[in-house]
Amino acid sequence: MKQIHLNTDRSDQRGLARRSFLKWSGAAAAAAVAFGVDVPGLRLNQAFAQSRAVDLGAGDLGVLNYAYALEQLEAAFYTEVMAAPYAGMSKYERSLLNDIRGHEVAHREFFKKALGQNAIPGLTPNFSAVNFADRNSVLKTAMTFEDLGVSAYNGGGAAIKTPAYLAAAGSIVSVEARHAATIRDMLSPFTASFAGDDVVDRNGLDVSKPPSAVLRAAGPFIATPITASQLP
Repeated sequence: MKQIHLNTDRSDQRGLARRSFLKWSGAAAAAAVAFGVDVPGLRLNQAFAQSRAVDLGAGDLGVLNYAYALEQLEAAFYTEVMAAPYAGMSKYERSLLNDIRGHEVAHREFFKKALGQNAIPGLTPNFSAVNFADRNSVLKTAMTFEDLGVSAYNGGGAAIKTPAYLAAAGSIVSVEARHAATIRDMLSPFTASFAGDDVVDRNGLDVSKPPSAVLRAAGPFIATPITASQLP
């Protein structure tokens, strides 16, 4: 299996927007895009044509497609948020959410490029339960997605065999964790919920969830049927 190699030319990062404490998140998101190459092997799209459900596959390709599915969901959500900002969205909140959208789109495009012909098709989101005009609805959904994303990378990392893929996933999950803390702080600025005991245990470790649990939680927000029977 051909590995993903990091391109050390970071000139494409300079155009990214910077916002105080999300500055390094933006840099990491841009760096992720530079990783991608086509990964030869099983051509998953051939199987998709024979089944209504999208199967994520097995091994490293399965884990990468798993991450790609979640990044598709997050990118679609924040794109919708910024297309129709909720009532009373402040300039500060707009700048943060716009940066997060940029990061999630970069993550999505990274996996799409890295997987090449092995990538699952574009998924159809289902945001019918979200009131995009209401701040609380938007931010609570964002918190759900970000917390879920962090736990997904934590749980899926153990199944990655290729060091380069693991390094890329580690870089991306750190950005997702910054997002999660930011959204939690926006919801409850006067508490310590940014690292609450519902996501960080007594040993200072973040929550880790297997693909089956993550997909159950994300399922209501994805209209496209997904199976992950070949993942741990």
